[in-house]
Amino acid sequence: MYISRELRKRNIAEYLLYMWQVEDLLRAYDCSLSRIRREYIDQFDYTDEQKEEMADWYGDLIRMMNQEGCRQSGHLQINKIVLQQLVELNAELLAGTEHPFYTSEYYKVLPYIVELRRKRGDGNEEPEIETCFNALYGMMMLRLQKKEVSPDTQHAIKEITTFIGMLNDEFMKVDS
Repeated sequence: MYISRELRKRNIAEYLLYMWQVEDLLRAYDCSLSRIRREYIDQFDYTDEQKEEMADWYGDLIRMMNQEGCRQSGHLQINKIVLQQLVELNAELLAGTEHPFYTSEYYKVLPYIVELRRKRGDGNEEPEIETCFNALYGMMMLRLQKKEVSPDTQHAIKEITTFIGMLNDEFMKVDS
């Protein structure tokens, strides 16, 4: 909760990835607030008041996950809205001529997006920005699992990171 507040203020891309991780954390604890309190929140060196505030936040997220039907998979509406804002901003930036470096980076990353979609092979036509975030999140999970990543994938992720970083910078200008 404290991390999400800070990230939301300074880096929307990291915020979204963090919130996806929180969704998975809640799923890992079977969306059980009592387990999250006992097995997760209690690990932190926070005051009782801070722990209660965290429990309230996680409890609210669990309620939303239950109401929105994303207890097993998918994303919360609050996270979908952030993603949609980024998708819309991407379209705006590409539609104009005021951001040539951004447009150039987009076309540099586009083959990686196409390849990621081809490899997935599910025919899902998610927005390109969502494909980028899925790639970044997937890489984050691979790193957490200490799995080996090919040099080609590392290069693709580096390019995607640069592109999403540029989108983040533009978002933070507009959002502030």
